[in-house]
Amino acid sequence: MKNKLVIHWFRQDLRLHDNPALYSAFEEGCVLPVFIFDTHNSRQYQIGSASKLWLYHSLISLQKSLDGNLYLFQGDPNDILFNLIIKYKAQAIYWNRCYEPWQIKRDKAIEQKCKDKNILVKTFNASLLWEPWNILKRDGTPYKVFTPFYQKGCLMSGDIPRAPLPKPKSTNNIISLQENKDIKILNLLPKYKWDKKLENCWNIGEESSLSKFNMFVENGLKDYKDGRNYPSKNSVSLLSPHLHWGEISPFYIWQKVSNLDANHNTSHFLSELGWREFSYYLLYYLPFITEKNLQEKFDLFPWQENKKYLLAWQKGLTGYPIVDAGMRQLWAEGYIHNRVRMIVGSFLVKNLLIHWHYGAKWFWDCLVDADLASNSASWQWIAGCGADAAPYFRIFNPITQGVKFDAQGLYTKKYIPELEKLPDKYLFSPWQAPENILKDAGVTLGTHYPYPIVDLQESRNLALTAYDNIKLKRNK
Repeated sequence: MKNKLVIHWFRQDLRLHDNPALYSAFEEGCVLPVFIFDTHNSRQYQIGSASKLWLYHSLISLQKSLDGNLYLFQGDPNDILFNLIIKYKAQAIYWNRCYEPWQIKRDKAIEQKCKDKNILVKTFNASLLWEPWNILKRDGTPYKVFTPFYQKGCLMSGDIPRAPLPKPKSTNNIISLQENKDIKILNLLPKYKWDKKLENCWNIGEESSLSKFNMFVENGLKDYKDGRNYPSKNSVSLLSPHLHWGEISPFYIWQKVSNLDANHNTSHFLSELGWREFSYYLLYYLPFITEKNLQEKFDLFPWQENKKYLLAWQKGLTGYPIVDAGMRQLWAEGYIHNRVRMIVGSFLVKNLLIHWHYGAKWFWDCLVDADLASNSASWQWIAGCGADAAPYFRIFNPITQGVKFDAQGLYTKKYIPELEKLPDKYLFSPWQAPENILKDAGVTLGTHYPYPIVDLQESRNLALTAYDNIKLKRNK
């Protein structure tokens, strides 16, 4: 029935291509597209500062794609949507599903309220290749290890990811209003203008994400499996924030890469999409992973409350250049290369013995690709307390990691310019450089660059002893 009014509720699907809810809305009625910045239900999971900046520019891009006809609101969707239904006599609401626990709870309440008031609700999948409830072991329980989840649950037993939809054939039946178009009402930008440098690092929006993906397929993908470990190489897709906000469809990515000649690079890239699916899967079945250790034995771990160490880590002043480069990249760009994320995460929880919660909270505020599922699962992985986690005794050595993955120092010197004249031999352990070498490089340790805040071997031994002790306590 083409004359019915359908509200399309944009959430983490800020695109026109392969947007099944939007596509169906345009096929079936006149469309009122809205975005609601939910400041009521998210509570402690309200998005961080860097994500707000990204969302601001993503909404501007989407509004432009809709010829200005995207209507913006802030508050509780439960109230706002029903006010719109009454005001414009809407008969239906369509949306694409979200999977964070608080979103599921909110959406169920709205769906029930619509049912009670005879308002049609249609929900669609635009974000996950395999929705969690469709992937279970033979005994009906969820997977907790990635490889069987991905290989058996998804690739062998799950449905083949559907083909992506085109953009709506026509947007002529969009409702054009003059109100609620000013993005400033969402209060997404910071009062103090720290955001310009970060903003200049990214091209945000649907068209930019598609262009970036196509460039990656042409250039970076051919060296992905090995090159992705080297932070100075252009071998990663940089699509994570675009995927989080739904500027690009995972179905579009999957189909395009799957249609290429199969090789170890394409299969490895697709498996990384699988890790994203696994994180959401864990969050769906184990929603407590945002706050609690999946492995309960880590509840006994003697984490340290050391504000001095935490601040040094946050500011990139630990005295370990590869760690500091990563943390400064995070602050400047809202992003850290994946290899370096593992290094800085390991250093926080295993060398500084600081609870992974603090790392997760800092990343949540600073990352443009902050994602509740991936952030929680990844921090539990590096801490050794999560599903399919890295063994606790696997402690990333920031010196050997730097030498192996940034041998020429191209990445490290970019973010630690005070060490750019230091010979590569001493770059990742500048305290070992002779005085004349430091002088020639213009480096005075303790002035231009800090001494290490902890000794690697001593801190490693403390971590392993603490881990052994919780195993003993657990076995008593």
